[in-house]
Amino acid sequence: MKRMLLLGDEAIAQGALDAGLSGVYAYPGTPSTEITEYIQRSKDARERGVHSDWSANEKTAMEAALGMSYAGKRAMACMKHVGLNVAADGFVNAGITGANGGLLVLVADDPSMHSSQNEQDSRYYGKFALVPVIEPSNQQETYLAASYGFDLSEKYGTPVMIRITTRLAHSRAGVELTEQKAENELRLPSDKRQFVLLPSIARRNYQTLLGKQAAFEEESENSPFNSYTDGEDRSLGIIACGIAHNYLMENFPEGCPHPVLKIGQYPVSRNMVQRLLDSCERVLILEEGAPFLEEQLRGLMDKPYNILGRLDGTVPRAGELNPNIVAKSLGSDIEMGEPKADIVKPRPPELCPGCPHIDSYNALNEALKDLEPGRVFSDIGCYTLGALAPFNSINSCVDMGASITMAKGAADAGLFPSVAVIGDSTFTHSGMTGLLDAVIENSPITVMIVDNETTGMTGGQASSARGRLEDICAGIGVPREHIKVVEPLKKNHEMNVATIKEELDYRGVSVIIERRECIQTLKISKKLAKEAKKQ
Repeated sequence: MKRMLLLGDEAIAQGALDAGLSGVYAYPGTPSTEITEYIQRSKDARERGVHSDWSANEKTAMEAALGMSYAGKRAMACMKHVGLNVAADGFVNAGITGANGGLLVLVADDPSMHSSQNEQDSRYYGKFALVPVIEPSNQQETYLAASYGFDLSEKYGTPVMIRITTRLAHSRAGVELTEQKAENELRLPSDKRQFVLLPSIARRNYQTLLGKQAAFEEESENSPFNSYTDGEDRSLGIIACGIAHNYLMENFPEGCPHPVLKIGQYPVSRNMVQRLLDSCERVLILEEGAPFLEEQLRGLMDKPYNILGRLDGTVPRAGELNPNIVAKSLGSDIEMGEPKADIVKPRPPELCPGCPHIDSYNALNEALKDLEPGRVFSDIGCYTLGALAPFNSINSCVDMGASITMAKGAADAGLFPSVAVIGDSTFTHSGMTGLLDAVIENSPITVMIVDNETTGMTGGQASSARGRLEDICAGIGVPREHIKVVEPLKKNHEMNVATIKEELDYRGVSVIIERRECIQTLKISKKLAKEAKKQ
């Protein structure tokens, strides 16, 4: 058997390729980005013509993957947890349409919010959509989850979610590969009305989905991702979900003395849970993210059980788990180490030296210096660092695309001027519809698109906006004379300040495109050009 050293993200990518993947659809988002990048770099994927171009956002990715599944091929949509919010309409309704070719939705959650706005747990979405969820505990299981998930999806004609978390996504381990499967042939659904969610059809499909729930639970009971290991010390039983099982076993290298129920597939088997609850005095639930299973067990069982976990404080309510936290929850008097020395304490991130956003914010600050502060709404990207010193330029960062709509709402309330700052990739992800709202009402807002010609925050992936911004804004309805393109450089500072001031005074929708290539992608492109010249 061939073995590879892979990140969790890379393991799911390789697993999907080996399972006959025909297309991956995604928008970059940490900690899921490396999945699609791995497939884009794969020689095997290129030779087979596996689709791997980036989508404009997670919603379009989800729907395109559903379309490939409709055509009978195996498809995967990848995103981070907040990306699932964007894709939720298609994802939840895909539970009702069902799948034709195998359909996986890979969601990478980010507990502790290393690079995210919240700490949501995507297992709730899986339960909400009534679809199976697989939560692997290590890289080998992550690799195997793709083939297993595709088979499960095609067996029941349903989407399947695979949920991983940051630590699994971004840590490496040896993975043993299996034999590669051929891609599916093109095969349209036998029921040509299956995907037509008119109410009469949707009601029928929903009853079909409800009818599959008992089979989904039975699949979990027999799943290779779920297991029950008995133990002699029954004063405590432990339920460990996903990567939490790894943390548990790190504390018991010789084997855990307590009964352990390892959960890696949902819906949870009631029989397996009942066996543990009935045989132990207390039950500790270890799960990465929210008290998803703990809440269900506290409300599910007919009689009260002594359940410990995040809700009663045995495990911290927020943040990632790790072996030390698990040890403390087990009652170990573990040393957590000395306080960190100042030299290794976290420091706030900052824009790269030479970043074009620096000159953009310097110009914006000067243009606004005589006005009351608190009127700049921003978005998610490298430019969000404008909230920190020395710029202190922006006053909001909520979700993708919210800068324009929040600026519009503030303008509706009477704030003038009202400014939105948004990146080029974020604009085509979720900003265009907000701009349309503003155009329809001719809202007095100034939209500053900081165009570094890439998706910079997640590593320089291609931006859907490249070479299209002016035409998109004009097509939406922004007057051409109020679409200004400037180059954020020190030598252009005075001219750029004057341009911003001019548009701030305009009582209508205006767009200023601050265009200069990301300093990091510029370095890479120069290096590649130099290497090409040598050849």
